[in-house]
Amino acid sequence: MSNAVPTRRLLHGAQIPAIGVGTWPLDDAQSERVVADALQAGYRLVDTAENYRNETGVGRGLKASGVERSEVFVTSKFNKRWHGKDLVRPAAERSLESLGLEYLDLLLIHWPNPSQDRYLEAWEGLVDLLESGLVKAIGTSNFKQSHLERIIAATQVAPDVNQIQLSPAATRSSVRTFHTEHGILTESWSPIGGKDTEVLSAPAVLEIARAVERTPAQVVLRWHVQLGLVPIPKSANPERLRQNLQVFDFELSEQQVHELSALDQGESVVADSDAFGH
Repeated sequence: MSNAVPTRRLLHGAQIPAIGVGTWPLDDAQSERVVADALQAGYRLVDTAENYRNETGVGRGLKASGVERSEVFVTSKFNKRWHGKDLVRPAAERSLESLGLEYLDLLLIHWPNPSQDRYLEAWEGLVDLLESGLVKAIGTSNFKQSHLERIIAATQVAPDVNQIQLSPAATRSSVRTFHTEHGILTESWSPIGGKDTEVLSAPAVLEIARAVERTPAQVVLRWHVQLGLVPIPKSANPERLRQNLQVFDFELSEQQVHELSALDQGESVVADSDAFGH
């Protein structure tokens, strides 16, 4: 792994970079450019998914960057049609073919889809896949504590990662505590907020940004890093991509971290994974 970005050790031994680049909602052409730009800027974690319909572009960007495959941590996710113990390997193989890769660093169940009630079978398939070497780490996305408790109780295997919607506007403290207790790393999607969770223009963020002479986005991403979270910001702008990576050479005070966490609006502003999924 590159020395530019610190890494975190996952439950099953893989090393994940402490910040990544997201690719939703980029198409193939956009994701090819953004991934190549991001890797050349120093990112080493790239996040995609079957549902983003851009795995081919992400794979092209990986090659165009000139960065060695072994230096990059590639994550993808699969949809509910692959929720079956014997369906997970075909899902992984499909993603690998689209990406043009021989293995994935991390494969996630994208949503639990509890109304379908096959996410436990999907998890059993992922546990089997981990032993095959096609993936280096396995995890979940958008799982609630109840979903996690069920899969851990049934298999005695905890995910390496649970990737969830998380920002100062939605701090998710309860599920984060559960993650910590079980050795699960928390990844943050929409880490600087979104249309329903505007964060960057919050007075507290702007005030801290002025105080530490950083951009509002850098302040919020540093908040994630100091809490031990791995944020995955998305930007198609090369300058913002570089800025978002520059969060390892300054620190927020405990008071500043507290002020950002106080922006929490609770679970009402996050997508309900009991009701939404694909």
